Amino acid sequence: MGFFSRTFNFFRIKKSLAIDLGTANTLIYDRQKKKIVLNEPSVVAQDRKTKKVIAVGKEAREMLGKTPDSIIAVKPLKDGVIADFDVTREMLRLFLHKIYGRSPFKPEVMICVPLEVTSVEKKALFDSITGAKKVYIIEEGRAAVLGSGVNISAPEGNMVIDIGGGSTDIAILSLDEIVVSKSLRIASNTFDDDIIKYVKKKYSLLIGERTAEKIKKELGTAIPLEEEEIIDIKGRDLITGLPKTVKLSSNEIYEAIRDSLYEIINNTKEVLEKCPPELVVDILDNGIVMTGGGSLVRNFTNLMEEETKINVFLAEQPLESVVLGGGLAFDNRNLLRTLQMKENT
Repeated sequence: MGFFSRTFNFFRIKKSLAIDLGTANTLIYDRQKKKIVLNEPSVVAQDRKTKKVIAVGKEAREMLGKTPDSIIAVKPLKDGVIADFDVTREMLRLFLHKIYGRSPFKPEVMICVPLEVTSVEKKALFDSITGAKKVYIIEEGRAAVLGSGVNISAPEGNMVIDIGGGSTDIAILSLDEIVVSKSLRIASNTFDDDIIKYVKKKYSLLIGERTAEKIKKELGTAIPLEEEEIIDIKGRDLITGLPKTVKLSSNEIYEAIRDSLYEIINNTKEVLEKCPPELVVDILDNGIVMTGGGSLVRNFTNLMEEETKINVFLAEQPLESVVLGGGLAFDNRNLLRTLQMKENT
C-alpha cells in the first residue's frame, strides 16, 4: 500500500517551468528546484535531406559556419519569435528530455515573449509547448523587471530596458501591468551584424557570427575609450579569397554599433515622453533597470544615463532576469490573472 501511495504522489507532483525562448539562448527555470536547469544556445543541427536533428544547443552552436553540405545549423527563432515552428518544437522537446528524461510530469509552463508579438506568433508559441497542463505567456519586459528584484505590484512606476538577442523591450510598469511600452527588432544580434558589415566595408574581410560576437564582448563600448584596446581578428579576404588577419580597436567597434545603440536610446526617450507625469516622478526616484545580454556592452548604462538624465542600473543577473521573472510570476496571483493562458486537458 505504501508503495502505491508513493507512486500516486509521485505522479501528482506539480512542476512549474519558466522558459525564456530567446533568439540567442534558451533558458529554463524550475520553480520547484528554484534554479535555472538549462541555459543553451537556441541552435539546432539537422541533416539537410532528412531534416533529422543531429544536435541541439551548445553542440549545435559549435557547428555554426562549419558544417558540410549534408548538415545545416539552424537558428529557429528570429527577433525573439518563432521562425521555424517544427524545429523549435523539436528543440524544446530535446531540451526538456535532456533535463527530465521520459518524465511523467505535465507541467505548467510560463513562456516569455517580446512585448509586441502578434496573435499568430503567440499561437505558434502556445503550440510549440507539447505535453503541458497549462501554458502562460508573459511579456519579457514584465518578466525582466520582476526578475531584477523590483516589486511591480506596488502602485508606482518602474522602467525596464531588456536588450535580448533578437529584440529590445522597453516598458514602464505599475500595479503588475504594463502602462507604456515599445518593442524593437534591434538588439544584441544587431550589434553583431553591425560589426560584420563594418569589417567587411573597411577591411574587405568576411567574418562569421561567432567571431563578431567575440569582438563585441571583448571590444564593444558605448562611449569612445581614451586608451583604446586592440585585438587581432581573422577572416577571409574578399579580394584574394585567402585567410587574413587585421587589427581592430575598441573605438572602431563603437563606430560600428553606435547607430544601433542610439536607436535604443531614442526609443527609450519616446516611451518616457508617453509616460503619465506621476509615473515619471517615480522613475526619477527609482531609476531605470537594464537587463539582457545587450545591456552588457561596456558603458551602455552610462550612456543611457547621460542621455535620459535618469539613474540607470544594470540588473544583478542581466542574462537570467527574464527567466527568473517568469518563474516568480507563478507566485503572483494578480499577475497570473492578467496573462494569456492555454489549458490542455
